[in-house]
Formats: sequence, C-alpha cells, structure tokens
Amino acid sequence: MRIIAGSKRGVKLFSPKTDVSRPITDRVKESLFNVLYKYDLEGRVTADLFCGVGSLGLEALSRGAKFVSFVERDPRIIATLKENIEKAGFAGESKVIRANAFSIGAPGREQKYDLVFVDPPYAASRDIGEGSPLGKLLALLNEQLSPEGIVVVRTEKRVELLDKYGGLEVIDRRQWGTMTVTILQRGNK
Repeated sequence: MRIIAGSKRGVKLFSPKTDVSRPITDRVKESLFNVLYKYDLEGRVTADLFCGVGSLGLEALSRGAKFVSFVERDPRIIATLKENIEKAGFAGESKVIRANAFSIGAPGREQKYDLVFVDPPYAASRDIGEGSPLGKLLALLNEQLSPEGIVVVRTEKRVELLDKYGGLEVIDRRQWGTMTVTILQRGNK
C-alpha cells in the first residue's frame, strides 16, 4: 500500500498489525482518484471517516488537499495511522480524532468540508435505510459539507445506497472488484 500520485507519490504506508482493517488496494484507490479528478482536490478541506491507516486522506493530501481530519476509533490502528502521517510529512495538515464516526461525522472544523470519505466496516454498511447508522451519518454530513462538497462511500459490491439521504443525492456509482463506491452531493433544495 502506497501513495499513488502527487507530492508524496511512492511513499509506502505502514499496515496495522491487526486484521480488523481492510485497506483499499492501490489499483482501486487509483481508479477512485481518477474519478475524483474532475472535482479538483487542490485546496480542499477533507475528512476521512473510519480511516484505518489513512490511505484515502493521505492520497488526498498528496494531491493537493489543504487539510484532512482523520476519524478512527481503534487505538491499535490509530498508532499506525499516526506513523503514516509522520512518514508522509503531513502532520501540520491533518488532525487525528479518536471517535466513532457514526456519532460525530466530520467534526472539528469551523470551515465546512469539501470532500468526505466514508469507509465503514462492511458489516456496519449493510443496513442502508434512512434510519440506519449509515443513513443518519449521511444526513449529518449534509450539514457538515460545503455547498459543492461531495461524500464518497465505500461498501460491499452487493450494497446499493438509496438515491437520496436528506439533502444528499447520488451522482455516481462505481464497482471495482468486491466493492462499490458511491458519490453523493447536495441536491437542489
């Protein structure tokens, strides 16, 4: 696992010494960021929820994001996440928050987020109804997003999110291997 492109291209990331994380493969991450290219990451304020070792957020920073809030609740994984942030040289452009992202969403910024990655454990993303933990999180993120902000949700391939969660609407769906990536943006109110 490594940073694919940008200022820190080629930096190899540490993996946790546990099996509770499921890092995104380099090939899928590259495909995802090729899709996100049209949203111009330069100067964007980003959150990486259920971030694991921080692969998505670090990739965003390498490609020009201004700041990333990393949210993870497992202290064993947070130790590896902090090592990766230091190794990549992004300590000044990031903050690690130990919390359950389902409860707080993308926290701690006066400025709203332009890009939010949501990568919960697959078991926690199978219930996709509006009243589900994932549905409530997406409704909360609607309030934490900038007007043009987007949310990128990674789920198992067989999980298809609803077309709309509160003010967020699906604008793109992609499948790679065993996963689906859904991109949501604020709709017309």
